[in-house]
Amino acid sequence: MLQNFLNAWRVPELRSKLLFTAAMLLLYRLGSYLPSPGVDSQRISDLINGQGGVLSLLTLFSGGGLQRLSVFALGIMPYITASIILQVLTPVFPNLQALQKEGELGQRRITQYTRYLTVGLAGAQALGYVYLFSNPGAISGASGSLINTSLRSVVLIAVTLTAGATLLMWIGELITQRGIGNGMSLLIFASILTSAPAGISAWWNGSSFEKLSLPLVVVAVIFAVVYVQEGIRKIPIQYAKRMVGRRMTSGGSTYLPLRVNMAGVIPVIFAAAIMAFPATVFQLVPSGFTRDLAGWLGYGSWAYIIGEGTLIFLFTFFYVAVIFNSIEQADNLKKYGGFIPGVRPGRPTAQYLERVLVRLTVAGALFLALVAELPTLFIKFADFSPATARALGGTSVLIVVGVAIDTMRQIESQLSMRAYKGFLR
Repeated sequence: MLQNFLNAWRVPELRSKLLFTAAMLLLYRLGSYLPSPGVDSQRISDLINGQGGVLSLLTLFSGGGLQRLSVFALGIMPYITASIILQVLTPVFPNLQALQKEGELGQRRITQYTRYLTVGLAGAQALGYVYLFSNPGAISGASGSLINTSLRSVVLIAVTLTAGATLLMWIGELITQRGIGNGMSLLIFASILTSAPAGISAWWNGSSFEKLSLPLVVVAVIFAVVYVQEGIRKIPIQYAKRMVGRRMTSGGSTYLPLRVNMAGVIPVIFAAAIMAFPATVFQLVPSGFTRDLAGWLGYGSWAYIIGEGTLIFLFTFFYVAVIFNSIEQADNLKKYGGFIPGVRPGRPTAQYLERVLVRLTVAGALFLALVAELPTLFIKFADFSPATARALGGTSVLIVVGVAIDTMRQIESQLSMRAYKGFLR
């Protein structure tokens, strides 16, 4: 991996892409430290550090921006949520299905819809944060309003947070177009790495059991994530000879790769957002009963653990069903003269792919649920510090390792392409 990075640095075009990506990530980190106007960032930071729960989880995905209510306090989560919503709604609405089949032009239109939805979600989330930090009774431990509650300041803070989320979406798209790797994934990657120093510090100051066991746990999780992320089931495909115009094409054999974890980390992020929503809403309502519900559904409770694990399992199946259509795959194989040895073309092929996909998805969903629940289980049973468990275990390792593997794979493909060009010249 290090050798590939060094080789990419020697190529002028790849070096410029790496420098551009680094500059955009540096701009993102700078915006995460710039507080919004009219905000007492020190009091907000002290309150969230002592609060824990859902706010600490949201701070992790915002790269610490929420801790200061900075310009980029919303992070990239509004865009991810909008993307997931559009992907979920595509099979439901025929118009979106038609756009998806139109190729590049349809994808541009869907991307435009995603941007509009991102701005709307960012505005709603910004207003929610404004209400949360302006209401002293909404957060336990708050002794007064943490922001300037004048109408001018409230509007200015909401507009700043919305504009910051929109700018961050644009930065992510720029990284994808002109840099190396997927821009949105790299922004989440940078956000999680930001919390690593605090996690390492908490680990070093923790108990002896935590100091000895955590490195072993992190290495085991990294090994398991790499093993599952790279695991595929190869479905053999045979192509028969057929006439194309006046030419006879020769048959051949290949395989259809089906990943064990085809959904990636999307179900984990979506389940965490869903579980954080009711606890946050109940916490905002000034009632003792709703506060008890917020504690019952809060981060670390058994209801949260069971609910998040169940949602991850269900979302994994749903997301895989959205991105992989076994009937369409079977029809494409039949159209181009391909078949699976021992399986009849058409509907039997679709049923065979569906059976294989279900078995793979069960394994992938159980793995995602287990990895996502590791930080909570460490905090609850192993007496790990919350900062250590969230920064160095479970979901954080899953996202960081997955993004690193995908980015290095893109660098390798870029190097291979330029090597072939040099050979042809």
